[in-house]
Amino acid sequence: MSKVLVLNGPNLGRLGRRQPDIYGHTTHAELAELCRQWGAELGLDVEVRQTNHEGELLDWLNEAADAAVPIVLNAAAWTHYSWAIFDACAQLTAPLVEVHISDPSQRPEEFRHTSVVTPHAAQVIAGQGIDGYRQALEALAAAD
Repeated sequence: MSKVLVLNGPNLGRLGRRQPDIYGHTTHAELAELCRQWGAELGLDVEVRQTNHEGELLDWLNEAADAAVPIVLNAAAWTHYSWAIFDACAQLTAPLVEVHISDPSQRPEEFRHTSVVTPHAAQVIAGQGIDGYRQALEALAAAD
């Protein structure tokens, strides 16, 4: 089974409670279980992590770079301004799929229309809700 990391950034630990009109009612724990189930069906060993600390996400990206582990990444707010995330993603050698539950390009806040992750992503899946994670795992399984 191929290992895949699903990495989620700030505030995604509050899924199901934070702006459910935008992000839905699925909790992060439920999302993590779904990702593991979808991954198992695709022959992937999925590990899901979430952090509100940018340095921790950077450590995980560096770990993935060293081990050549494919990544599903929802960097959340860091997507739009973290040059440290940009640099960490630049060193990845395994595929990276960028995921967003909502579609940032359709959000009213102008700052959400730019992603520092996209230049390093093999694919971007946005606006598909929680199902975007399943689609990202399918893309990585197909690339394997």
